[in-house]
Amino acid sequence: MGKKIAFILSGCGVKDGSEIHEAVAALIALDRAGYEVIFAAPDVEQAATVDHRTASAESITRNTLKESARIARGNILPLSELRSEDYDAVMFPGGFGAALTLCSFAVDGPECSVNPEVESLINEALQSGKPIAAMCIAPVILARTIPGAKLTIGSHPETADAISAMGAVHVNCPVNESVVDLERKLVTTPAYMLASGPAEVYEGALSMVEELGRLF
Repeated sequence: MGKKIAFILSGCGVKDGSEIHEAVAALIALDRAGYEVIFAAPDVEQAATVDHRTASAESITRNTLKESARIARGNILPLSELRSEDYDAVMFPGGFGAALTLCSFAVDGPECSVNPEVESLINEALQSGKPIAAMCIAPVILARTIPGAKLTIGSHPETADAISAMGAVHVNCPVNESVVDLERKLVTTPAYMLASGPAEVYEGALSMVEELGRLF
């Protein structure tokens, strides 16, 4: 049996949930490498809901777990039910939901808070020596929760400065590569922080999954 990856989603859609291209690129890369994916998401209301055609905020509310189930094809756990023995590593695709619902970086910047279930998952993985991977904007969650974490969001200067303000170490990285923190077993890749299309996202996902395999 292959290693099991806890794949943590934040909804469905780049502007208020998980970025679908990134999620699918990572899932294909994981599948090709022989990993088994365990989908999970917090069972909470999304911090925001956005009309993706107009980029305008909507007054309706959406549940993060239910929306994430669209990407997971229904086979998804509430994050509260995910147990340590269920997974060997953790992965976060990007999308603005990572910075709105999984943490509050989109609103609070370096002073952001992290969803308690997400923070507990990260702390458990760290204590157990399990690798953690993140794409696009999702590495800000690691910056907030892991002092001194070495990671990348590509080369966006304001976001890199915010990561440094949280006590992490930002490393500029091209879209088709990833950054590895060997000490903490972290691997991050820029994805749509730099990518011009899904092919570049997939190249970064392949690099991330390849480096992830070296951390076990």
